[in-house]
Amino acid sequence: MSTADDVRAARRVSSRLPDFPWDTIAEAKSRAAAHPDGIVDLSVGTPVDPVDPLIREALAAASEFPGYPTTVGTLALREAAAGALVRRYGASDVDESSVLPVIGTKEAIAGLVSTLGVGPGETVVIPEVAYPTYEVSALLAGARPVRADSTIALGPSTPAVVFINSPSNPTGKVLGVEHLRKVVGWARERGAIVVSDECYLGLAWDAEAVSVLDPRVSDGDHTGLLAVHSLSKVSNLASYRAGFLAGDRDLVAELLAVRKHSGLIVPFPIQGAMTVALTDDAHVDAQRARYARRRDVLRAAVLGAGFTIDHSEAGLYLWATRGESGRDTVAWLAERGILAAPGDFYGPSGTQHVRIALTATDERIAAAAQRLA
Repeated sequence: MSTADDVRAARRVSSRLPDFPWDTIAEAKSRAAAHPDGIVDLSVGTPVDPVDPLIREALAAASEFPGYPTTVGTLALREAAAGALVRRYGASDVDESSVLPVIGTKEAIAGLVSTLGVGPGETVVIPEVAYPTYEVSALLAGARPVRADSTIALGPSTPAVVFINSPSNPTGKVLGVEHLRKVVGWARERGAIVVSDECYLGLAWDAEAVSVLDPRVSDGDHTGLLAVHSLSKVSNLASYRAGFLAGDRDLVAELLAVRKHSGLIVPFPIQGAMTVALTDDAHVDAQRARYARRRDVLRAAVLGAGFTIDHSEAGLYLWATRGESGRDTVAWLAERGILAAPGDFYGPSGTQHVRIALTATDERIAAAAQRLA
């Protein structure tokens, strides 16, 4: 294929994709930044708190390794990930053979549909209000994304992959055991793979958040199930690009084979840092407590300003509405120096909401609360 053909092919792929959402709120960001006391940016879920010294020390200790790391990751890392799933989230039947480290879960999700061999004409189910990368993953594979929150709505259809996200980004909604069991049963009847994005599982506030690998959901059988876990939120490792997939051993082996050929390898120092982060729970508990305090302050202020907060039982966001276009609400907040994400970033059903993040310092959260008052 010529260079010109390569360029044309790249254009065909990019033309399938939606506009990058955050590019569309540049004007609101400029308006918020003009506030005399500075912007309070609550539009993104990026951590702002320090990385625990234990993790930084582990990163440094692993930095002398000069060779290529393995795609499968160190045994210590995979054992630590499996142990964390059992200890923190009640998963069953997970060990080092059911874990695969990835270079951040956004990368993993974006390429997952293609890597699983799903192609043009096949259907991928995503939540009605959803993290945009699920749709992107389907579109990159040439598959057809379908938004649905219940198996009833899907009827007799036969998708290749079903994405679920509990706790949800952006809504903070938590799916209960029975709901998850129904999804797993429905998918298995049709031979579909269930990909459960569980990046916010450790940040439940008002409801029990359950992994798809919990025996109450899976009956201890992980066939066709993949759980996606990130260290960005619970360990403040967004800059490390640290995550992993876990579940069906055959699917993990299939993904490993493709990733080996593609050279998708988590750097060795990051693997060392991940191992310690997954072994130590004290820093996770401390970070969760920080977010709980910020949530209490911001939630009270948002409600006091006349918003309605829907769902938001877990995660790092308040899914809020003033009963108007979310874009109008973004503008209203920007006038007060606060930047939020409009709900239409996450699908047509989110057009009257905004997503307000808890990921700001105590001082900035307090400033937002004061401005809303």
